Amino acid sequence: MNDNIFTGCIPALMTPCTADRQPDFDALVAKGRELVDLGMSGVVYCGSMGDWPLLTEAQRQEGVARLVEAGIPTIVGTGAVNSREAVSHAAHAAKVGAHGLMVIPRVLSRGASLSAQKAHFSAILDAAPDLPAVIYNSPYYGFATRAELFFELRREHPNLIGFKEFGGADDLRYAAENITSQDDKVTLMVGVDTTVYHGFVNCGATGAITGIGNALPREVLKLVELSKKAAKGDVQARRLAQELEEALGVLSSFDEGADLVLYYKHLMVLNGDQEYALHFNESDQLSEAQRRYVETQYDLFRSWYAQWSASLNIA
Repeated sequence: MNDNIFTGCIPALMTPCTADRQPDFDALVAKGRELVDLGMSGVVYCGSMGDWPLLTEAQRQEGVARLVEAGIPTIVGTGAVNSREAVSHAAHAAKVGAHGLMVIPRVLSRGASLSAQKAHFSAILDAAPDLPAVIYNSPYYGFATRAELFFELRREHPNLIGFKEFGGADDLRYAAENITSQDDKVTLMVGVDTTVYHGFVNCGATGAITGIGNALPREVLKLVELSKKAAKGDVQARRLAQELEEALGVLSSFDEGADLVLYYKHLMVLNGDQEYALHFNESDQLSEAQRRYVETQYDLFRSWYAQWSASLNIA
């Protein structure tokens, strides 16, 4: 089983919309290809960034199939309200040749039940036994996967090879102390844009799944590169990674909030990607104050980065 997909930097793709607020799969594939060509290891689709709760099962699977057909290394999100649909997404991912699974906990129905979550995870992993998979740990889904359950699942499902942590700095450290330090074959993925440096340097992460990297791919790739060097003891890389992460701080922090897709789609529009101007629900939009704030912060970062990178002769 090849688990190389869970290394490096991987953007969680957003779903662009047509004028009638339907998924624009041509634009989705074009953006996935652009980001991989810039140096991303692959893409995730459909995670929270892809608006999975707002898409039909058929729409999600069409997006996956189109990405894979285009030769883009694709990790498939399995978020669903019921386990049957999650299993369907996993089986489809295996059928079309996707490269990995991001296994999301059961939500709403019995979400706090340990036995229900174990059965949910097991069913997904069983549906695609040859696809490497990571469990997505996020407080937003209402269930925290702890070490005991992770290793119980891993004993039964060898395709469970890692942990994608979206709980923040403390949860990243928990995963490093209690999961990846137990088994050096288990990989840890940073899932929050504000914790890239901490994840690589202090927690031994092997990769990062990014939101802000959709809009600032070169800059986020540079942050990951510097953080990986810092994790090996490079003094200058440590300083530069901290400087870059601090400068990205506000833009990265949108990844932690409920409006993350609204913010990052707006940044895409500022970049000239007009296919991200619309959302599936017409009422889903930033306030005027939010737009002004994110635009100010975006201008500030880009001005800073241009001077900082020039001073260091960084591409």
